[in-house]
Amino acid sequence: MEQFDLFGPRANAKPEPPPAPKPPERRIYSLRELSDSLRATIERSFTNIWLSGEISGTKLVPSGHCYFTLKDSEAQIKCVCWKLSYWRLKFKPKDGVAVLVRGRVDIYEQRSEYQFVVEAIEPRGEGALQIAFELLKQRLLQEGLFEQSRKRPLPRFPQRIGIVTAPQGAVIRDFVEILSRRFPGVHIRLFPARVQGVGSMEDVCRGIAYFGQTGWAEVIVVARGGGSLEDLWTFNEEVVARAIFESPVPVISAVGHETDVTIADFVADLRAPTPSAAAEMVICTRQEVLDRVAALEARMIQLVRYRLAMLARRLHEQAIDRATSLLHRALSRRTQRVDDAEERLRSAMRRQLAAQEKKRRALEEKLRYFDLRPRLRRDRERLTYGTALLARLMKASLTKKMQRYETLDAKLGQLNPRSVLARGYAIVLNERGEILKTALQTGPGEELRVLFEKDALTARVVEDAG
Repeated sequence: MEQFDLFGPRANAKPEPPPAPKPPERRIYSLRELSDSLRATIERSFTNIWLSGEISGTKLVPSGHCYFTLKDSEAQIKCVCWKLSYWRLKFKPKDGVAVLVRGRVDIYEQRSEYQFVVEAIEPRGEGALQIAFELLKQRLLQEGLFEQSRKRPLPRFPQRIGIVTAPQGAVIRDFVEILSRRFPGVHIRLFPARVQGVGSMEDVCRGIAYFGQTGWAEVIVVARGGGSLEDLWTFNEEVVARAIFESPVPVISAVGHETDVTIADFVADLRAPTPSAAAEMVICTRQEVLDRVAALEARMIQLVRYRLAMLARRLHEQAIDRATSLLHRALSRRTQRVDDAEERLRSAMRRQLAAQEKKRRALEEKLRYFDLRPRLRRDRERLTYGTALLARLMKASLTKKMQRYETLDAKLGQLNPRSVLARGYAIVLNERGEILKTALQTGPGEELRVLFEKDALTARVVEDAG
């Protein structure tokens, strides 16, 4: 009972702590496992979805894959369109175009980024197919698929015609009926193909390739009845256009009504407004051939009659022609003799003129030997050269003498007594004109002459120096 006594010895005892919880077991992911888990989670929720936005930074790499960014005013996502999907796109990505894209979200492990794998693209708003049509048209035009120079003429009278169209419907029925009426006996071979919807593009390409590879058909007609732009879109596909371009057999495009225009019309060797018009354009009527044969027959009869008339006239004039021929022969022989004589005369004249020319040149050489002008010219040149040389020598001699003169003049100037007098000295002469060097050489009463630099004076000795 002590454990329940509030005032007993256990009243202040601490309760025992609960057992510590076990730590959770750690789950360690590798980077690959994390990426695979994220991809599996994303693929369950974000597969075959549509996104809207504007294309930016389109880049088509050599491998055939296409990369771009889809953005709006609040976010952006990187997109990739693999080669096979890009090849099947009706509308190719182009910067600045608002589109709807269908595809799935994927993880790119190398950069730990998520991206959108594009499987289809549609331009947003009205005219989406028309935009795709214009873009493909411009691209194929730049590649030269529409060049008139490569379009081949159709055979004039084809006997084997291949047609690629649906096996049921009015197109093949009207085509066969018109050809049978216009030219019975022409062979027609149908390659059944879907001309609308899934698989139609492949069927049409197989039909064109079949007739091109077998070589049976002399001309191929690709035909379909009228419809909307969506109904006729098979014939706006790039693969169909390239199949027509690569066909070794001429191709006639007969798609839709007269107002309908497809890419196949631009690539084909000839465009027919309708399938029925194609049947009329591929070969003329049998009556037209018969009329042409009749016209050629009449022309041949006329030519034969004219030929017979000309032969009869020639036979009638044969005697005159014979005489004329003999006369012409005789005249020709005499004319030939005249020609020979004329040629001999020309040869003799040429030889004589050559001899005279040789003689003239010899005389001219002699005259040139006695001509004084060259000698005078040479003497004049020598005189000119000698005069110039003499002038140079005289000038050099005068220069040398002038230098010697200037040297002697300088020395003479140094010895000139006036130069000494200019410094304040004077020369004293006695009555006999002798220069006095000392006072002992004179006496009292003797007159002396004192010379300065520019003048002189007379002096008298008043006192003896001793």
